[in-house]
Amino acid sequence: MRGTVAIAGAAESDLGEVAPGLTPVDLMVQASLRALEDCGLQVSDVDGLFAATTQLPMATLNLGEQLGVRPRYTDATQIGGSSFMAHVDHARAAIAASLCDVALVAYGSTQRSVGRSSASVQEVAPYEAPYRPLLPVTGYALATSRHMHEFGTTREQLAEVAVAARAWAQLNPKAWSRGALSIDDVLRSPMVCDPLTVRDCCLVTDGGGAVVVVSAQRARTLRRPPVHVLGAGEAHSHRHISSMPDLVRTAAAESGARAFGEAGVRPADIDVLELYDAFTITPILFLEDLGFCAKGEGGAFVEGGRIAPGGEVALNTNGGGLSYCHPGMYGLLAIVEAVRQLRGECGERQVAGAHLAVAHGNGGVLSSQCTLVLGDETTL
Repeated sequence: MRGTVAIAGAAESDLGEVAPGLTPVDLMVQASLRALEDCGLQVSDVDGLFAATTQLPMATLNLGEQLGVRPRYTDATQIGGSSFMAHVDHARAAIAASLCDVALVAYGSTQRSVGRSSASVQEVAPYEAPYRPLLPVTGYALATSRHMHEFGTTREQLAEVAVAARAWAQLNPKAWSRGALSIDDVLRSPMVCDPLTVRDCCLVTDGGGAVVVVSAQRARTLRRPPVHVLGAGEAHSHRHISSMPDLVRTAAAESGARAFGEAGVRPADIDVLELYDAFTITPILFLEDLGFCAKGEGGAFVEGGRIAPGGEVALNTNGGGLSYCHPGMYGLLAIVEAVRQLRGECGERQVAGAHLAVAHGNGGVLSSQCTLVLGDETTL
């Protein structure tokens, strides 16, 4: 499957706090039309629909109705913020099997406009509910506390993740939060769930995105340089944090190994990293589990501006979920940024000589992990 399909178009919907009355479907449609325009295809070309959102239990039906598409193939897999990496993986399988030719992957959320409680299904976890956790932050705070206990990770190291994300966001005109942010600002911001403060937590925004997936051969005939899917991996280990086998070891170790193995590359070969950053602990965990550093070394790895602009590692170059945009599920926007970096379209935040990128998604409470290795034409 390596290099058989490519992402031909990528786009965001309106972001931040969208116009009154817009729905999740409206944002999916906005992003879809922009992604199709990006690659020069029409709605009538689409015959595969892939979508997920917490606000719509039948997301592809809504999307198809609004676009006027009667797809040959549909997939509404919902595994949280990693759904869209899985959709790209499933789309390439569908294209290879001739089940569809033009796959549209889309997402939309109005969680800021309607409120998080109205945007997400409130699932009752019977083993956790008696303790009244503030989910999902309580789950991620547990993982953070365990990482600090087991490896000596510090709150200052966690803050480095937020500060680096903000520095990248300052180079992105579309980012929601672009003001100055220091390590002291993060440490002194209000505590949400010990040890995570407000600035350790992702934004709450509206927004959406879309990508168009076609065969590599077809992608070369379209408007933009193709971004090839070189490898993909999916894994999940639990649903509720109380059932997580190990609070500091995620299934990203499995999804990443599968993706890198198929792509035939190593973490050291990657030029751009787009890692799901719902909280400051998540990039640290994924840097470890994907093999960019040893387990327990993630905190030290991000110190000293290493992942900020001008550092050694280009991580979350749009500002990530911490400073750019986090509309409930962030995964598709990480893919969009990886695509733009590989096409050299990112202006001030462009990573020079970027040929290989990783887009990694996380869903639930460190529950589902999906990894894509993407490359430009030079990587085939």
